[in-house]
Amino acid sequence: MSDLKPTRVENDVVVSLAYTLTVDGQLYDSSDGHAPFNYLHGHRNIIPGLEKALVGLAAGESREVLVSPSEGYGEFDPESLIDMDRELFPEGYEPQVGAFLHVRGDDGQVHTACIHEIHDKTITLDLNHPLAGKELLFKATVLDLRAASAEELQHGHIHQSNEGCGSGGDCCSEGCGSGCC
Repeated sequence: MSDLKPTRVENDVVVSLAYTLTVDGQLYDSSDGHAPFNYLHGHRNIIPGLEKALVGLAAGESREVLVSPSEGYGEFDPESLIDMDRELFPEGYEPQVGAFLHVRGDDGQVHTACIHEIHDKTITLDLNHPLAGKELLFKATVLDLRAASAEELQHGHIHQSNEGCGSGGDCCSEGCGSGCC
């Protein structure tokens, strides 16, 4: 990427974004009152439907985008509802419908699940993303654009500080959310 400041949203540009997200007519999330949301465009750091809709916008421009489930968090998958024996939960645990918890799958991966139903002997967990099957209405404004650093391009995501990963090694090999960047 050149040292020139980008003028439009395109691949390999760091985008600073203000947004609101409305789901089923209700405000679900917003950058209001928070630092802007920053991401590296073209590296699958945001949902595909929103990323596609932002291409070509300049700083200061806004767009309203209705994202379908297939371009958002996917369709609701009824096969992602699983029943777990209540005996697998800690003694004294009081499950509540709508509560989120972490479960380890057969593959060793930790998954976030939502308690869907409670039965006498089982608890039904929903492993779908909470926004699966939902249309997402974004109102987004591009606040600023900048060229990505070579390190950001190599890692495929932005770094929140000038120190990059900061701890010396390639801590980002564990992916976003590992707390390294």
